[in-house]
Amino acid sequence: MSPIPFPTTAAGDQPVLVAGGISDSHTWNLVYLQLLLEEEGHRVVNLGPCVPEDLLITEALAHRPALIVVSSVNGHGYHDGMRTVTRLREHPGLTDVPAVIGGKLGIAGPCGSDEVDALRAAGYDAVFDDSAEGVAAFRQLLATLPQRALV
Repeated sequence: MSPIPFPTTAAGDQPVLVAGGISDSHTWNLVYLQLLLEEEGHRVVNLGPCVPEDLLITEALAHRPALIVVSSVNGHGYHDGMRTVTRLREHPGLTDVPAVIGGKLGIAGPCGSDEVDALRAAGYDAVFDDSAEGVAAFRQLLATLPQRALV
């Protein structure tokens, strides 16, 4: 089987792929993320809520994103996120695409250091909680990505 060809993109033209966790039907967080990302100069492909892993993989291969952002509001982000990143990292074309997760990741409150470490070990490059500090840290990460050239 030949590898799937990636579309050629100029530096800074790669989108940021935003997706809600597979069990999370909330959308306001995804709209917020899209607006935040666009404000920071990034093109966004927002896949919406309840994104199955197969769809995320297909879209990541099609768009070759600069970053994949998985967001959770329902508190099941840890469990959904582990499954999602495991599937994502199993695909040879996506092992090096940066991926982060954030939001309300646990139903009993923020994830502890053991859960954060497990999410990172499974393949997330960063884990953000839903606090002001988490948003600030996410913005710092965004500053390291190439921005879309203004025309």
